[in-house]
Amino acid sequence: MADIAALTQLIEPEVEKLGFALVRVKMISGEDGPVLQVMAERPDTRQLVIEDCAAISRALSDMLDEADPIENAYRLEVSSPGIDRPLTRLKDFEDWAGHDARFNLIEPVMGKKQYRGVLKGREGAAIHAEIAGKDDHIFDFQNIHSAKLILTDRLIAETAPLSMEGAETITEEEG
Repeated sequence: MADIAALTQLIEPEVEKLGFALVRVKMISGEDGPVLQVMAERPDTRQLVIEDCAAISRALSDMLDEADPIENAYRLEVSSPGIDRPLTRLKDFEDWAGHDARFNLIEPVMGKKQYRGVLKGREGAAIHAEIAGKDDHIFDFQNIHSAKLILTDRLIAETAPLSMEGAETITEEEG
């Protein structure tokens, strides 16, 4: 399997050159073989439009074809992190403070590896979250295997799309 850290080091400068921020690089299994999944966002809006995805995809395709860092065939997928986005960078835990998140830990904390709570921010690499209405829990960023936002009405309201252009129109028919 590909070295994700090495791929991230190749991909991040290309994404930043285009004015975007890299959120995550991941290899996943797809029906037609491996998929190199690249998530990025505009720093000012935390979103991407389809033209942004296309621009990133073209730039990365050329660079990856030249560098050839992945041994076997794969498919490149460029996307926005979406509303219930993964939290992959330290700044994500600060930026999304006040929102519900789910954490999966590497090593158990108080006998558990999975938590759900409200993000309270961070201090250095210490991630603060309110778990089930209890006091502040602190998780070491290095111990977080994965984390993502949980879809709530508040999250939806605060992440309204930049544009609805191209969205399907739903019409109701009397029947």
